Amino acid sequence: MATWRRVLRWWFSRRERGLWPEWVYTRPFQHKGLQKGRNFQLSWINHSTFLIETPLGNILTDPIYSRRAGPFKVFGPKRVHAPGIPFDALPQIDYVLLSHDHYDHCDMNTLRQLARRDSPQGITPLANGHLLRSAGFRKIIELDVWERTPLNKANAHGVPPPVASVTLTPAQHWSSRVCGCRCGRLWGGFWLEIAERRMYFTGDTGYNEAMFLEIRKRLGAPDLAMIPIGAYEPRWFMSPQHCAPDEAVCIHRELESKLSVAMHWGCFRLTDEARDAPPRELAEALEQAGLSQKEFRILEPGETLPLW
Repeated sequence: MATWRRVLRWWFSRRERGLWPEWVYTRPFQHKGLQKGRNFQLSWINHSTFLIETPLGNILTDPIYSRRAGPFKVFGPKRVHAPGIPFDALPQIDYVLLSHDHYDHCDMNTLRQLARRDSPQGITPLANGHLLRSAGFRKIIELDVWERTPLNKANAHGVPPPVASVTLTPAQHWSSRVCGCRCGRLWGGFWLEIAERRMYFTGDTGYNEAMFLEIRKRLGAPDLAMIPIGAYEPRWFMSPQHCAPDEAVCIHRELESKLSVAMHWGCFRLTDEARDAPPRELAEALEQAGLSQKEFRILEPGETLPLW
């Protein structure tokens, strides 16, 4: 856990490894619905926010559209690029997966907008439900680690929904906001099974030699894994809570993931590495591991990846 002593030591010993730009103009993508003949597709919006379109409905992970990742809209790091899909261009959101309470993952302003517009179901670890309720969510499921809940969204046409569930997985991280106890709320990742497809969203996590092997043993190999690659320098401070690109490759291999997609980089300057370091170091780690970059993808903000 990042104690205040360690935070202050890091802050007063910081060294610039690379400058971050004030703003990055990203390539515009016009988001379209599911392509003909496809039942699943994935779009990276920014940071750890993915839009997952499925036969069960549309899922949004750790949604953040605010300008800053911090409290009161005035504190915290500023974003350096626009969300890849504008909020008004999002399709109807049926489920929101909220992995933990940190401000770059739990953005109350975005959650309020989603609650007003779509009234989605929120799924989150234990003790985070009150954050969703305060944002206006009415349908909330809180899960303990390894707890599983079925997903059975009603179909307006009377067609039975696909067999689906979500399981909360462990993550090596911590939780804290301005108000509330430090580590008083649980954190984790999400394992989705929909129509016989397995998708794993790790949430924020450091690398753990046993944890991902245990996830693989209990739940199987994912068809798709969403794994963080950023916010990892300096390692003496960040390694317990954020994995580096080479560790993300280890996670990919230990899960035996068929396809992995990078997240948690390039939008907010949270730590000391340069903005372009995570994708560059991921490419180097993949080459050293003898893996293709097609096996562990980096998407542009707003880019859509057709799946199955």
